[in-house]
Order: sequence, then structure tokens, then C-alpha cells
Amino acid sequence: MKILPTQCPICGGDIQVTRFYCQQCDSTVEGHFEIGRFMRLTSEQLQFIETFVRCEGKLNRMESEMAMSYPTLRSRLLEVIRALGYEPGREEPAIRVSDEERKRVLDELDRGRISADEAMRILQGGE
Repeated sequence: MKILPTQCPICGGDIQVTRFYCQQCDSTVEGHFEIGRFMRLTSEQLQFIETFVRCEGKLNRMESEMAMSYPTLRSRLLEVIRALGYEPGREEPAIRVSDEERKRVLDELDRGRISADEAMRILQGGE
């Protein structure tokens, strides 16, 4: 299976997915699609996450499976957290959007009236 590249092999810029094709029904969907945070992780980071999930998030179980010390595993976990765009130890702000507002934003997104980025900004309280 081929992995979707996230960086241009020529200039190193971010890749933006603009087309999907289905061989079964011969359909093509075009647009500008976000690839998501996990697609930006290295294969080593994805392997770490897979092991982390398999071990139910218990680093002490991962020590023997990955033949790494607890401090090394903790360091790798912090690297993955940062690669996903979060700052370890910093709490995310509470979302204070009403259920009505959330539904309105999701309806607007579904109808294509706002972008996914705009919807996220509103839902995270950035109005």
C-alpha cells in the first residue's frame, strides 16, 4: 500500500489533496481536502501510536515490547503530542458553544457555506 505524501518531494512544501478517484464506479471528486494531523506523522511516530494503543496507553507495558526505557518512551510520546500540534501539559480551552450554535455551524459546513477551518475556529470559541 502506498502512503499519501504530505510534503512535496521537489520543494518540501505542504501537499494539498485536490482529487479522489473511485475505480469501482469511475467517479472523481475534486476540491481542497485537509489530510488531518495523523497523516503528518512519520511512520515511526505512527508505529509508536499503534503500540501505545495496543498497550492501552501504559508506557510500562511498552518498555518490554519496544525495548526502550520509560524516560525514552515518555520523550517519544511528547514528540508525538507536539507533532499533532498540541503543547504537552497545557490544557485545551473549554468549548463554550451552545448546542444550537454547534448544530448551526455544522449545518453551514455541510452546505459548503463555511470551510472546515472556519467551523473549527467557531466551535473552539474563536467566533
